[in-house]
Amino acid sequence: MTDIERSLRRPLLGAALSAAALGLCGISPNLLAAGKRRVSIREEEIDPGRYRADGGNAQARAFIDEMVVRHGFERAALNDWFSQTAYSATVARLIMPPSTPGRKSWRAYRSRFIEPIRINAGVRFWQEHRDTLRRAEAEFGVPASVIVGIIGVETIYGRDMGTFRVMDSLSTLAFDYPDTPNRAARTTLFRNQLQDYLLWCRETRTDVFSVLGSYAGAIGIPQFMPTSLREYALDYNGDGRIDLRNSAVDAIGSVARFLQLHGWEPGRPVAWRLGQDEGSRGVAAAAADGEPWPTRTLNQLLKAGLRVDEPIDIAREGETGVLVVDLPTPDAPTEYMIGLRNFYVLTRYNRSFFYALSVYQLGEAVKAAMV
Repeated sequence: MTDIERSLRRPLLGAALSAAALGLCGISPNLLAAGKRRVSIREEEIDPGRYRADGGNAQARAFIDEMVVRHGFERAALNDWFSQTAYSATVARLIMPPSTPGRKSWRAYRSRFIEPIRINAGVRFWQEHRDTLRRAEAEFGVPASVIVGIIGVETIYGRDMGTFRVMDSLSTLAFDYPDTPNRAARTTLFRNQLQDYLLWCRETRTDVFSVLGSYAGAIGIPQFMPTSLREYALDYNGDGRIDLRNSAVDAIGSVARFLQLHGWEPGRPVAWRLGQDEGSRGVAAAAADGEPWPTRTLNQLLKAGLRVDEPIDIAREGETGVLVVDLPTPDAPTEYMIGLRNFYVLTRYNRSFFYALSVYQLGEAVKAAMV
């Protein structure tokens, strides 16, 4: 492995909680897709007494003990909150992968986001918040189009932020995660999210039952999980409080800060098109390993026979770290792109290649429609 490969592979700022950890730093697309996977939600079972301190859930009792000892919470307050917290069978169902997984389709996925409704809504959002987007771009180095793309994919600019009580969702997933092979890792993940949610509520004096979000517990216009909410969210409108549910200005600044702190490179591309000749496609197919970080240099791919369909300075870009982005569609040739460091940064928000490229392309489509 070359020095550049080592440096590019290293997690940034401790933010990569590993692929088994947080979605905003590697969670699977299913967990953060409350606004992306269209489902008909019917509450199948609500059990409001399941997490009482004197109830039968040993994990909930242990969690309460830990929050008292480690974080100084009052036991009476925790007992009161969890006595009112409901188990949701709907959340448990929605978090499960499909029983008969279909083949991934880039064209179908892309069509859900790069479409007139989101593009038109993005134009209105950009026009309304032009000054804030310009300020965030100048301060954090993240293009307005990328910020607009993320918020558009996540919630259609605040239109679809989720209708589940976050306290219920996180408790269900922390204490009653469905029986899957990765149950232990997911249980740990959501216990940590529940811990950070309660800490955030205490820090901001927020009623723990007042916050609605996705079935996975993602919150607000940019759908931050609680850990990211505590670490990256900003009071960008200067009103003395952080409000990602009602303030588009706070959401814009928080998204830009998240990307900056994960290594966004100002003025640099997100992806390059590659040649459609047989040789280039063959090299791309061989080099596509599914890893989200740049593991090769451009020169390595060029020497193998790949051609880049972009007006770039090869001599200057030769040692640039890149990755091959594969975009399969059933019954159609797989499409490929060359991802750069900024593409990798987008996957820190959601590890899916489909997600990262849709964010980028939606932002570009909105920018084009602004002209």
